[in-house]
Amino acid sequence: MMDSVELAGFVLSLAMVYCNIKEIHWGWPLAILSSALYGMVFWNSQLYGEASLQVMFILTSIWGWRQWRLVSRPEAPNTTPFRLSIKTLTPAERQKAILATLLVWPALSFFLHRFTDSDVAVWDGLVTALSLLAQYLLAKKKLENWWVWLAVNLITVGLMLAKSLWLTSLLYLIFAILSYVGLKAWHKQYAN
Repeated sequence: MMDSVELAGFVLSLAMVYCNIKEIHWGWPLAILSSALYGMVFWNSQLYGEASLQVMFILTSIWGWRQWRLVSRPEAPNTTPFRLSIKTLTPAERQKAILATLLVWPALSFFLHRFTDSDVAVWDGLVTALSLLAQYLLAKKKLENWWVWLAVNLITVGLMLAKSLWLTSLLYLIFAILSYVGLKAWHKQYAN
């Protein structure tokens, strides 16, 4: 039988990614709602890293929504609104992102292994670490967020299959495809 909470999270998550691809800031409140729902689904499936990540997604979605909204420049209130534009990571930013992920992943995996009954602590820790990075890059409108999301989504398909979350596994397969679509759309926008 299909879980109604998982189904609602599934639908809201797809709408959120659509908004992200189209650079529509309403994707952020959809992310808040879908994260709350998936937090419950993951907790009940002993995916504690994923469940905790949903709390972080809610918090970063509030921040990301603010980043993406059109705001007037404080120094010139009557000027054209400022809009965050798509950029790429500098080599220094890329190195920091990789280093941060390589530090966070084992720390999360250790915590999950030591303090929870997770049977997939290493994979849950990896997905959590990469998801934090991807969410940060998305909020900053860095083109590379889509590459990180692609990796997250492909790994998560296997993780969800291992936990018999069939609908969520399908969702992450769709997310993987949409990550590629998002990459192409943002790359085209970035090139203009």
